[in-house]
Amino acid sequence: MPLPRAPVRPGDVLQDVDVRATHGSQRKKRAALAPQARAVRARKAESKSSQTVPALVAPPAMREKGNIPLPPPRRKQVSASLKSSVSRAASQSGQTKLFVLDANVLMHDPTALFRFEEHDIFLSMITLEEMDNHKRGASDVARNVRQVSRSLDALVADVDEAQLEKGISLDKLGNREATGRLYFQTRIQSGELPQGLPRDKADNYILGIVRALVQEEPEKAVVLVSKDINMRIKARAIGLPAEDYFNDLILEDSDLLYTGILALSPGFWEKHGKNIESWQENIRSVPRTFYRVTGPLVSGMATNQFIYLEGEGGDPFYAQVCEVAGHTAVLRTLVDYTHQKNNVWGILARNREQNFALNILMDPECDIVTLVGQAGTGKTLLALAAGLSQVLDSQRYNEIILTRVTIPVGEDIGFLPGSEEEKMSPWMGAFDDNMEVLNRAGKHEGGDWGRATAQDLIRSRISIKSLNFMRGRTFIDKFLIIDEAQNLTAKQMKTLITRAGPGTKVVCLGNIAQIDTPYLTEGSCGLTHVVDRFKGWAHSSHIMLSRGERSRLADYASDIL
Repeated sequence: MPLPRAPVRPGDVLQDVDVRATHGSQRKKRAALAPQARAVRARKAESKSSQTVPALVAPPAMREKGNIPLPPPRRKQVSASLKSSVSRAASQSGQTKLFVLDANVLMHDPTALFRFEEHDIFLSMITLEEMDNHKRGASDVARNVRQVSRSLDALVADVDEAQLEKGISLDKLGNREATGRLYFQTRIQSGELPQGLPRDKADNYILGIVRALVQEEPEKAVVLVSKDINMRIKARAIGLPAEDYFNDLILEDSDLLYTGILALSPGFWEKHGKNIESWQENIRSVPRTFYRVTGPLVSGMATNQFIYLEGEGGDPFYAQVCEVAGHTAVLRTLVDYTHQKNNVWGILARNREQNFALNILMDPECDIVTLVGQAGTGKTLLALAAGLSQVLDSQRYNEIILTRVTIPVGEDIGFLPGSEEEKMSPWMGAFDDNMEVLNRAGKHEGGDWGRATAQDLIRSRISIKSLNFMRGRTFIDKFLIIDEAQNLTAKQMKTLITRAGPGTKVVCLGNIAQIDTPYLTEGSCGLTHVVDRFKGWAHSSHIMLSRGERSRLADYASDIL
């Protein structure tokens, strides 16, 4: 792909001035005009506050598609601070913190004991009792509780009663980042609580312990940490500091999630095209153009990140970052999957992000792909089309494996009959819908008989597997699709991705705005962990799909609901 045309006119060049000669006069002039400048800024602020927010304008493609007026922009809810006021004050002053952990924190993250750095931890007897009540079973909560119990048993080994009163060093098991101490409740502690609160309830008992610790440990900032929202509300209502457990968060704001796409500034080639090198190579019989550029923007690029430059004066430029070394990067042009000759199982990319997604889905050097986007952006359709093309046409993989977490949106309908695949079939309705689209998009000879034969052939190369039986398996030369990955924890995602053997490609699909799993958030779900951890690896890539292509009704509903 050729470089964009040079700009019509050069940019303005700053002239050197004698700063020493003019600095004194400019400072006096600014001081004289300061009152007038403040008055002008005040008038501008008043005029801006009185103006209404302009409505968004639909892009040309959307106007041609259905003449859809976009709804007014929705204001994002401002999330409360993660830390309590006591914790923030202690962080600023350097005061030692004493975190009182609720049982649900350890049930959620079994490594929470070692994730509070230099601060101390306090465990009450009622917390240990609640953990003991949840240790039986094969659920994730039971496994986490048993892991915590093993860690506590190793910490208290060879510890006498006198040392137990002074606290146990948390780095005893080799966790070097945990330099604080662990304290157990060794005597009855109960502070004054408002009358009417039942003392026999576990939450109120822990609140009483927090009140007692605040009075007994004035030199420490005592903070209650709980995943229970109502318990945190009760603690704050009676004047006790409480906060959520956030050490497992990858991102504090979902807007900070890596998108995999970088928009270049209009003057990119003027700043980065001075010592540019270009050449062509044939990659899988397709000619591709490479550019080696140097400049300040290169240091902010990541390997396998997609970049684009769209202007009114020339053809758009789309490329992928192949290599980054200091201030030098190697860019590679893309295959245009919006053209009919490059269709994937009859499917064409309808927008820029889908074109990027098909480029990484069809790239055998990319071992793991993550596609994140709202409903209707085409994640499942693109993944299935790429999988069928590489299984049946190019025979790069020998089978497509579909799996997803079985979490109902509403009430559960109970046990399902049949084999493993038959039990998973009701959860795979999205794949059946997309298979119907792909069957209509493909060309089948022989009329209805040929179409039925093709469908049987396709079904024979697709397997539906349950997450419950993934432990210990190894997939070789498979195209593994993990749907609804936002409902998986980081540990579950690790279990699935480590099943990949030689020649296997893993595709993770999800929408972090639709999480149905309790205790998981946009910043702590397994999909966010994978996107953040694999960022910049030479054999992984990520794309955030932003534009819906399902229907005008679905697009409008996603914006206003």
